[in-house]
Amino acid sequence: MKLALPAVMGVILMLAPAVRAAELVMVEQAGCHWCARWDDEISHIYPKTDEGRTAPLRRVDLRDLPEEIRFTTQPVFTPTFVLVQDGQELGRMEGYNGDEFFWFLLARLIEDNADRIE
Repeated sequence: MKLALPAVMGVILMLAPAVRAAELVMVEQAGCHWCARWDDEISHIYPKTDEGRTAPLRRVDLRDLPEEIRFTTQPVFTPTFVLVQDGQELGRMEGYNGDEFFWFLLARLIEDNADRIE
């Protein structure tokens, strides 16, 4: 039986381990004042930045954390921003104290893990 090349490639891709790019996971919860402030000040610009392209944002609820992410410790505060690569936490920022502080800490977090981010 002969398989067409696209079919063979499809099977190979299905069997290959999934490599997930870096992402910035925002752990939030309903009623979080600081999450709302982050939304007002950052969310609209984040995807357009180098940081947003390096680690696209993924939002998750504090009470419904995804099982595929291996957090170093369970997030407690919202917002908590967790830099994740291949489902593994690389580092985090807890809380939000304004845009300048956020960008400074995020740049440092990405820089500190540049060799691990694809």
